[in-house]
Amino acid sequence: MGKSFKRVWFVTGASRGLGALIAQAALADGNAVVATGRNTAAIVERLGESPALLSVELDVTSEAQAKAAVEAAVEKFGRIDVLINNAGFGLLAAIEESSDADVRRMYDTNVFGLLNVTRAVLPIMRGQRSGHVINTSSIVGYRAAAGVGVYSSTKFAVEGITEALHDELKPLGIHATTIEPGFFRTDFLDTSSLLVGKEIIDDYAQTSGKLRELAASINHNQPGDPQRLATALVKLVDAPTPPLRLPLGTDTLKAIEDKNTYVTTETKKWEALSASTDFPS
Repeated sequence: MGKSFKRVWFVTGASRGLGALIAQAALADGNAVVATGRNTAAIVERLGESPALLSVELDVTSEAQAKAAVEAAVEKFGRIDVLINNAGFGLLAAIEESSDADVRRMYDTNVFGLLNVTRAVLPIMRGQRSGHVINTSSIVGYRAAAGVGVYSSTKFAVEGITEALHDELKPLGIHATTIEPGFFRTDFLDTSSLLVGKEIIDDYAQTSGKLRELAASINHNQPGDPQRLATALVKLVDAPTPPLRLPLGTDTLKAIEDKNTYVTTETKKWEALSASTDFPS
């Protein structure tokens, strides 16, 4: 049944934001899409009814729901070719301001939820000996920043998971890529996608506090075009040899360049002390 479609995409967090735009772009490109989220009514309202679309309720923090959603996808379309792990949210707070409850909730979705869905999909891709896992990281998944430290750490985890997946899946004919969006003009900085720490510590006014002010001023004025990001993902999936990492946005490109320069300079400066810890030869 899935053969009449170019590929079958499985997208998490598809009811709004980037997830919905990615699903739309995949449909427009002739793919079937399994669009998942906590609110299936919102998905159908956003994407419309189509033989190429299956809307499935999925809270990624539930391993059982992840398995059920994958079963529904395979029953409907016969395969899964592309997994877009997009579901996630942010936390705007200094490390010390980040409450245990908020941190655990974010890890449950951004890291453990991603793993739930990935574990559910991989047996299908391994059986096919083909597929592409695309995990959503961030500009701060490569270079952390004051005010989003714990959110950054969830995306650092995504980067590490994807690097290992890339090596584990390559011999099986399956690709793995982590995408690193910079600031895109979506609703991510709204309260629907971003928790703001309730505790404010004055000592962090010049670091994390500055980011709180910046977030309010740049919301819906971000440089990245989300529609173009969605189009870029279609091109990524079409690539015969996709990259391990795909920065998205000139701001991410600059952040990567700046961090690489910093790491190279600092490593060189401390090279002698670093090397001194080996047993004498």
